[in-house]
Amino acid sequence: MKRLLIPLFLLTLPSLVHSSHLNNQRELIVTSESTRESIELAKYLKDNGVVKYSAYWCPNCLNQSELFGKKAYRELNVVECARDGINSQTQLCIDKKIKGFPTWEINGKLILGVLSLNELSKLTGFKN
Repeated sequence: MKRLLIPLFLLTLPSLVHSSHLNNQRELIVTSESTRESIELAKYLKDNGVVKYSAYWCPNCLNQSELFGKKAYRELNVVECARDGINSQTQLCIDKKIKGFPTWEINGKLILGVLSLNELSKLTGFKN
């Protein structure tokens, strides 16, 4: 059964994920529009040292980034962990012991997974 699941997943991936890696680009391309609140949150996260560890080919990373929107995403402190990604910082990801993507570093604590903007606000003390 497992042999069938993996190929089926790989066949459906391009239709599920509209990431830049499908066009041989090595960075996430965010297409959603930002809100005033998402931009303010992104700036707050950056100003408070919050880091998102990511990989350009990661569907969850794209989903996380789309929650912010393209303008807010540009405000975030994002570390590219994929060796072949643009501006890759693979050694930093290894040193930080990043196990999966996206991983958020908040106040020195690593949190794995897609977080809602509300969850990020609560975790960081952001008040809108």
